Amino acid sequence: MTDSTPLRVTREGGVLEVVLDRPKANAIDAATSRKMGELFLGFRDDPELRVAIVTGAGGRFFSAGWDLKAAAEGEAPDADFGIGGFAGLQQLPDLNKPVIAAVNGMAVGGGFELALSCDLILAADHARFALPEINVGVLADAATIKLPRRIPYHVAMDLLLTGRFMDAAEAARWGLVNEVVPGDGLMARARELARLLAEGPPLVFAAIKEVVRKTATMGEQEALALVAAKGLPTVKRVYESEDQLEGARAFAEKRKPVWKGR
Repeated sequence: MTDSTPLRVTREGGVLEVVLDRPKANAIDAATSRKMGELFLGFRDDPELRVAIVTGAGGRFFSAGWDLKAAAEGEAPDADFGIGGFAGLQQLPDLNKPVIAAVNGMAVGGGFELALSCDLILAADHARFALPEINVGVLADAATIKLPRRIPYHVAMDLLLTGRFMDAAEAARWGLVNEVVPGDGLMARARELARLLAEGPPLVFAAIKEVVRKTATMGEQEALALVAAKGLPTVKRVYESEDQLEGARAFAEKRKPVWKGR
């Protein structure tokens, strides 16, 4: 696999599977990041796709983050990383579909931030997480914003200030990952979860993601009022949809709903 084809992409039903494949450590340079942004933009806009899985090739690295070889050759930290920001997900606007990170090894620096950009994180039992940016004189910017909001402040600051590794068991203890599974069963579990989500109500999932995103900095009452007034497009769409009627009928008829996304 060469740098010109750093992604292995498959789709099955409503599930998109993305494998970052850049030996030896699945590091991400600006060109790869732009490709990832284009890929996830296509995922966002494809009505047939419901869920994405992101993982790394091999069993040692999920991703080592920013490609320091490219940096040493002159690629700047503020290079054009594409429409989705670094790794295609961090800043992609209006991504209202679930994304699962299957962390199959070390998630380091920007690789850790890639996992943080996903909605669910499954970790192999040998996975490890670290933010070693301090050792190369740069800021783990996305992690500095996100991590203290996900886990206790002092734990987040420990990782940010020391650059130490956190193993999968500790990550689960702090609620940073959803599940820890044996390495040889990681992708099977990720695909099982993706299929479950792909069968779920896409309009409701979109509303969940938009509500979480738009209300993150609001007070509770302000957020409740916004949702109650159907002040977000995805929420309004849910309550005016055929799927809402289908959900009610299916419940009354004691059958599984057939979601159409409209």
